[in-house]
Amino acid sequence: MTTTLTPQLRAGRREWAGLAVLMIPVLLISIDNTVLGFAIPAISTGLHPTGTQLLWIVDIYALMLAGLLVAMGSLGDRVGRRKLLIIGSVGFGAASLLAAFSTSAEMLILARALLGIFGATLMPSTLSLIRNIFDHDKDRRIAIATWAAMFSGGAALGPIVGGFLLEHFHWSSVFFINLPLIALFIPAAAILLPESRDPNPGRFDPFSIILSMLALAPLVFAIKHSMASGADFLFWLSLSVAIVAGASFVLRQIASPNPMLDVRLFANSVFTSAVVSNLLSIMGLAGFLYFGTQLLQLVLGLSPIDAALVLIPGLITSVAAGYLAVPLIARFEPRVVVPCALALNALGMGIIAFTSEHSMMGMLLAFLILGIGLGTAEVITNDLILAAVPAHKAGAASAISETAYEFGSVMGTTVLGGLSTFMYGSALQSAIGDKADRAQFDTLGSALEYASGLSGAAGERIAEAAVTAFDFGVQWAAGAAVVLVLIAAVLTSFGLKGAGELLPRAAADADSDR
Repeated sequence: MTTTLTPQLRAGRREWAGLAVLMIPVLLISIDNTVLGFAIPAISTGLHPTGTQLLWIVDIYALMLAGLLVAMGSLGDRVGRRKLLIIGSVGFGAASLLAAFSTSAEMLILARALLGIFGATLMPSTLSLIRNIFDHDKDRRIAIATWAAMFSGGAALGPIVGGFLLEHFHWSSVFFINLPLIALFIPAAAILLPESRDPNPGRFDPFSIILSMLALAPLVFAIKHSMASGADFLFWLSLSVAIVAGASFVLRQIASPNPMLDVRLFANSVFTSAVVSNLLSIMGLAGFLYFGTQLLQLVLGLSPIDAALVLIPGLITSVAAGYLAVPLIARFEPRVVVPCALALNALGMGIIAFTSEHSMMGMLLAFLILGIGLGTAEVITNDLILAAVPAHKAGAASAISETAYEFGSVMGTTVLGGLSTFMYGSALQSAIGDKADRAQFDTLGSALEYASGLSGAAGERIAEAAVTAFDFGVQWAAGAAVVLVLIAAVLTSFGLKGAGELLPRAAADADSDR
């Protein structure tokens, strides 16, 4: 008995043009995740947020994304993924305008939350549409490489774009950059993207959405609160709510015959290892960009544009490594390539963690090495995430993958940013005493602004103490990032055993092009 295989059609110009259109929302989301990096000092002096408010300004965006990605993916299955992309882009533009005209820290936090809500309508459709648009395995792998490169590259591009804008304009300009991209995307999406729906979508489950948000938001709050006030009653209450809600969410999905989020996919060790690897590596990147952009400007004294230029080599290598991973995986097992790539991530972070006096060249080298590792690992893990599940589960797998990205971004700034803030406060208190508890010293930007208003040696002493304390906090946070990425490397070295069998087409593709 012979089996007839359906021929896989190669992508044409229209499909590749559609991929280019899909990269616009990917860039929007990933750039907005990190574009505030170089704006943090300007926001600190312009809106005078507390240290906790500053973390929320950065985190609330990715938190709303992570909590709503699955729900919006389910909504897109019903109303149409292209339609939801267009509707979401209009809302994203309106929220960008609100953020640009914010006059207080609270208003900016609200605007960033709305950006996260509308951003959640954009992301779930991207990988799902790639799966639908690209029928041929090799074409799809190149498309996924492009997706991963744009996501990690966009995350690195955010501070670079922010640095250029802040060199010439007000901090609000970092939100205006979304508008021309949205104006380009809407007509292009309507013309070039095919409409796509799930013919048998699972039921829309509002209670599961509430449970997912109750699991994420209190967890992030508990971590932030513990950094400022320790493990008090509010910390334990928030943590308990997060644990109960998270467990309830998982049990509800398992009990449902057609769940909003198919948690059963995590029974596959390759899928789980790839998802956790993405989450932990994005945590490290988000933490690096949070404290690294401040270190370049406030500690090393670089202008926003000069600080941005330091990150460009890392951005280029991240994108290039993503495409080089395609032929690389044709020759080596994923369980070898991915841990080695993650080890490069750890090496890049280690340069920051174990260097007592940071320099511009040290930061450039660290981000260069980190970019190579990140770009290589993410293309392979995202291909494995889709390959490890049946074709009809591609949408659920994509939603989980993107949720891991956004949750990793949240936890990167929450855990690593919070750790650097906590260690900065402790070191500063040791240096200048109880006055470190004042609001003027909540962030390095506000501390340096306060010191500049003092005359003589007193101002210089406080500025030096603040910079030294922040540098100390960065070392601790980078050290924690090293540990996280090494955990991911160990996990993938075991969890990806047999993963090469999921990509048998790789060797054939490589041979067919000779």
